[in-house]
Amino acid sequence: MAYYVYILASRRDGAIYVGVTNDLVRRVYEHRIKAVPGFTKKYNITQLVWFETYDDPISAISREKELKKWKRVWKTQLIEKDNPNWNDLYESICK
Repeated sequence: MAYYVYILASRRDGAIYVGVTNDLVRRVYEHRIKAVPGFTKKYNITQLVWFETYDDPISAISREKELKKWKRVWKTQLIEKDNPNWNDLYESICK
């Protein structure tokens, strides 16, 4: 089973959210339809802009906790390294 650490954004340079899941398509979909109350629903954070894949949950959770402590500028650099235009990657993971 794969595990994912992901970053969602409301828009380029907008609000961002770091999360972890074992089903990236389902979890991003839940954020998109605002199925769960909370930060992402409140700030309309629905665009998948970055993710990494892990083989075990401990590594994924550890990476998520690490990223949550990062300064925003570091997270922005991480996103823009592979996704300079902050494109929504959701459609590409649904294939």
